[in-house]
Amino acid sequence: MYRAITRNIEVQVRPFYLEDRSDPSENRYVWGYHVTIDNQSDEFVQLMSRYWHITDGTGRVEEVRGAGVVGDQPELNPGDSYQYTSGCPLSTPSGIMVGHYTMRNKRGETFDIAIPAFSLDLPGTRRTVN
Repeated sequence: MYRAITRNIEVQVRPFYLEDRSDPSENRYVWGYHVTIDNQSDEFVQLMSRYWHITDGTGRVEEVRGAGVVGDQPELNPGDSYQYTSGCPLSTPSGIMVGHYTMRNKRGETFDIAIPAFSLDLPGTRRTVN
């Protein structure tokens, strides 16, 4: 589990490899990641947009920006949390993702909260000893 806290809003990320959606013979590796956003602050916030900086195993960078997450712009009162699961395909068996969410409070102020950097690594294969 990876985590970051910005302005008392905690973001936790748990990545996992999706073997059934991957095809290494075609250089297709797919990961899912489960995100929990926990509003530990004393103010209402709404997630307005996301930014991802994705680096594959060869150093190739892709940047992704968009409104909300998985089609939603969740509102979080103090003490609320929001969870979602999404995915990321890569053409290499490893990579790194990092980013931020842009939040807005009731006063209309916007600010960014960190998404912790997390690694996407192909699980090791176990060898059987005879």
